[in-house]
Amino acid sequence: MKLIALAASLTLVATPAFAQTAPAPAPATAPTAAAKFGVDTPIETLVADEKAKAVLQEVLGADITQNPFYDQIKAMSFAQVQPLSQGQITDETMKKLAEGLAAIK
Repeated sequence: MKLIALAASLTLVATPAFAQTAPAPAPATAPTAAAKFGVDTPIETLVADEKAKAVLQEVLGADITQNPFYDQIKAMSFAQVQPLSQGQITDETMKKLAEGLAAIK
């Protein structure tokens, strides 16, 4: 009787170990590549990329790093800064930023 109980317990213990070593099935379709940048990307990350910084310059019409509040907002995204901008970053500006940043490959 003890032998049967021992064999049953070993079967239960060994089963999860086998399940963990099985490879995961491959996805049916490959996921599409996400945009490299967006309005949720931290501003300092955008400024560090030459193409993204050019988009910011074009849309905003100025070098954001020269903004007196840059040190305070650089770790934030435009999505986070917009509500604090007292209307200076409009929905239209956000749309242009999103489109320009999404176009970067």
